[in-house]
Amino acid sequence: MKNWKHKIEYLDINTFIPYIKNARVHDKEQIEQVVNSIKEFGFTNPVIIDENNTIIAGHCRVLASKKLKLKTIPTIKLHDLTENQKKAYIIADNKIAENSSWDDNLLRCELTDLRAEIIIK
Repeated sequence: MKNWKHKIEYLDINTFIPYIKNARVHDKEQIEQVVNSIKEFGFTNPVIIDENNTIIAGHCRVLASKKLKLKTIPTIKLHDLTENQKKAYIIADNKIAENSSWDDNLLRCELTDLRAEIIIK
């Protein structure tokens, strides 16, 4: 396994090129959810780009950032990926999260705690 050492770089939002064959679709509701997440927690998940500033992962984060009128956003630039590796990463990044499930009991407890906190305030 390679010793990956990526650095986060803040780049002008207008320099990004959407991947033209991105099969993932982002509706207005999802974009708004990401907008709200960025407002609440900050920009905690950098956009992944290639050496040409083409988006590999983070299309929705870029759309949300534009809606928030952010000037720069954090990125990680991946170098030396083949075109097939880029395509595979784009699909894998979107699909892997879908493959997980929830522990319904723990989720219920966490949501109950959050609701109680909101009520107390």
